Amino acid sequence: MERPAIHPYIPIIIGVISVALSAIFVKLATADPGVIAFYRMLFSVLLMLPIFLFKYRGEIFTLSKKDWIFSTIAGIFLAFHFILWFESLNYTSVASSTVLVTLQPIFAFVGTYFFFKEKISFKTLLSGAIAIAGSIIISWGDFQLSGSAFYGDMLALAGCALITIYLLFGQDVRKRISLITYTFVVYSISTVTLFFYVLIKGESFGPYSGSDWFWFFMLALIPNLLGHTLFNWALKWVSTNVISIAILFEPVGAAVMAYYVFNETLIAPQIIGGIIVIAGIVLFVVDEKKIKEKFFSKKA
Repeated sequence: MERPAIHPYIPIIIGVISVALSAIFVKLATADPGVIAFYRMLFSVLLMLPIFLFKYRGEIFTLSKKDWIFSTIAGIFLAFHFILWFESLNYTSVASSTVLVTLQPIFAFVGTYFFFKEKISFKTLLSGAIAIAGSIIISWGDFQLSGSAFYGDMLALAGCALITIYLLFGQDVRKRISLITYTFVVYSISTVTLFFYVLIKGESFGPYSGSDWFWFFMLALIPNLLGHTLFNWALKWVSTNVISIAILFEPVGAAVMAYYVFNETLIAPQIIGGIIVIAGIVLFVVDEKKIKEKFFSKKA
């Protein structure tokens, strides 16, 4: 495996900032969750199509049966992750929803252990536990044990499990094919899945206001093509666990933006929790031995 041109943490940080905008764009759109997800993925595929056809179309014929199966599973789980998460934003706050949907280490630590036999160090477990604790504190003021907020929380938690499965299958395929080909294939499968979901649900494909179309496009451009594509790029050199830990910073950024856009007040637990989340992430990334072995090794 070749050495990356830049340290993988840099695009991961940019990716986290980009995906933090996702919840804001979704809440600004007025369409049904399935429709928002469909156009997000459709516009992403259309924007990628010229690059794929010009430079990478031949690579699609090199995909093995296993690659197609794993990519299909990843695309389907990505589609339903968006459906569940977008729906959760109709019932609970941006802070609660993004906190729950980014608790991926709970699932990723287990998944990478059983699927890829990756060893989990005590420092990894400790940093993950600290970051997760911080995420729970952020949403402590918003969590409700009954009513619509609780339903939204459960949808977000289910979405968390699905995005982790998407990353786990992507981690395997991404090591064998280019970023553009992998992303184009998975996003295309996700788009088709969402098309049939919207059709079966009887939701409307249009018409929508100009502002809705703008938010559909922005969802495709920033969280998808910039954010998730950077995560997919990083999967070639890092474990799903690394991305899952970093994504825990997303609720911090989303909560701050929700305060300015929707007047969702930041309370003391959210501020304290945000600091703890960052502390957990820092603890993980300063593991020098892990950096040397996983990011700067000249041999796979």
